[in-house]
Amino acid sequence: MLGYTGKFLEIDLSEGASKHVKFNDELLKDYVGGRGLAAKILCDRLIREWEELDPLGPDNVLLFLPGPLTGFFPGGRICVSGKSPQSNGVVGSTVGGEFGVELRCAGYDGVIVTGQAEKPVYVFIKDSDVEIRDASRIWGKDCKETNTLLNRECRRLLNERYPRYGEWKEPAKVYIGPAGEHKVRTAVVAAKWTHAAGYGGYGAVMGSKKLKAIAVKGTGPLPEVADLAKVKRMINTVDRNAYDNVLWRRWGTGGGGYYFAANTSSEPVRNWQEEWHDEKGYGVDQFENRVWVKQAWSDFGCPTNCLKIAMVKTGKFKGAITDNPDYELQAYLGPNLGLFTPEENVYMASLIDDLGLCGIQTGNVLGFAAELFQRGILSKEDLDGVELKWGDAEAFAILAKKIASREGIGDLLAEGTYRAALKIGKMKGRDVLQYAVQSKGIGIGAHGIRSGKDFSTDIGYACSVQCGDHTSMTDLPIDGEGSEVWEVFNDSAVLCNFNGFGLPRNFKFDFYNAVTGLSLARKDWARRGGLKTLQIQRALLLLGGPDLKWNPKVHDDNPSRFYEPLPSGPYKGKTANRTKVRERVQKYYKEAGWDENGMPKSKTLKALKLGNVDAALRKLRTHPQEA
Repeated sequence: MLGYTGKFLEIDLSEGASKHVKFNDELLKDYVGGRGLAAKILCDRLIREWEELDPLGPDNVLLFLPGPLTGFFPGGRICVSGKSPQSNGVVGSTVGGEFGVELRCAGYDGVIVTGQAEKPVYVFIKDSDVEIRDASRIWGKDCKETNTLLNRECRRLLNERYPRYGEWKEPAKVYIGPAGEHKVRTAVVAAKWTHAAGYGGYGAVMGSKKLKAIAVKGTGPLPEVADLAKVKRMINTVDRNAYDNVLWRRWGTGGGGYYFAANTSSEPVRNWQEEWHDEKGYGVDQFENRVWVKQAWSDFGCPTNCLKIAMVKTGKFKGAITDNPDYELQAYLGPNLGLFTPEENVYMASLIDDLGLCGIQTGNVLGFAAELFQRGILSKEDLDGVELKWGDAEAFAILAKKIASREGIGDLLAEGTYRAALKIGKMKGRDVLQYAVQSKGIGIGAHGIRSGKDFSTDIGYACSVQCGDHTSMTDLPIDGEGSEVWEVFNDSAVLCNFNGFGLPRNFKFDFYNAVTGLSLARKDWARRGGLKTLQIQRALLLLGGPDLKWNPKVHDDNPSRFYEPLPSGPYKGKTANRTKVRERVQKYYKEAGWDENGMPKSKTLKALKLGNVDAALRKLRTHPQEA
């Protein structure tokens, strides 16, 4: 097919071998790439053993998949997927950077990793040359050190082996920090310095496979496209549209740390006990003036240039430096912890990035632990002597380090908010799930639903196959503007959503057709291609296991906190309506082709030619209470 290189690289770490894999055109047409293709590969290979499959065991399959629009649609990304150690389902977690572009220029449509290495390794790819190399000297290093050491070693290898190219630039990389090495369920797959694929916990999967990194350098062209002239015109359209969005280019999502609290009352404050604050010192202008040291840079081909580098210039956190923080890290590592200065936030974000932790997921865990300390449920002794008070950045930093190394209480919290809540509840003899702001094992993104003023909807997290993922939320109608089915396309194509703001409704599909030569219509995707991926993800989520399974009657819901009235701000008293939520959940089930128990119907799956999925769900349909 046009728009594809025609082969995937499969690496078996147990055998220390690699091979090329191909998928037929019909499968690529249905699942496109990225998230959709990942779900299909995982389903075909693992669905029969899914319920017993340990996400952190050697039999999990880890995928790094670009899509046919990667490298063409401005802004490079890669999708990381596998069985999630957070939800026990499948998450398509994307991260920005050049990795997907370099991979396609090296001649591959993706990397499939199986097995488990005996000792720490990293994979070095230069076009058709693929090598599994010893990573002992970089194992244990933080993310900044890992990035630096890999750059030096890979550039040295490139210069020595391929001198006719002249001086080499650094390769693109995906890698893990200490948290991934210790199989922390909130560990990220990092890229560049330091972007992160955080949802899903795939850094822990890399750690379980003893895979420290994959580095790739491609010297070939991107795949041939169907209509090069049209693709060029459409790239220019995306660029011009982005150039016109001056505030987005200047501030990116960094404008949200104040906005989503003061304007829409939807930001986590002290573990979502509140969602409003009016701390003007936390406004984007304060970040811009006090901590940003580089105010505009971008990933490959990105016209928005919304990225920043921030550094603390004075005070006890002087020298802390990090990529961004974007809104999610501003929120979860700021007001969520009772921190309201740019300097404290940059310090926490820098530390979290260095450790290879997810700012959203780990921020969610830290806020949960702090509320339990506030309420006297966890004591100072329980927390290994840490007095976890709101607003104490140093205390939160100590706990984050313990989580990354699984030391003491950190070993329990490294399991993520939901699993930690179950264990703490058993330990303390009381239910603490009411303080766990998560959905099916994944911490909620930093966009609350109670005010009704954010883009998040009252069933957005409850029905999402990616659970707490704020970038893949559900709404009604299922093919409407807020539907998850469109995010499946974005994550499968694979493209940067931010560069799509303001473009015509059909633009991305026209772009896809210009690249591939196909004639995929938006409405057809909603009715077939997108739905196929959603059904697979839903089925694998419900199969779950081995340690956790989800009952839709219980777990297709919002966190308990979202039914508590907002205690402050202009939307004080507002809350989600439980009766309305249940009604809308049932309506979503119907539109998705699921039964009243939230199970994909047999006729739905057969119509979409997903017979193996239908067969795997027979037990759950017979005994839905066991789901």
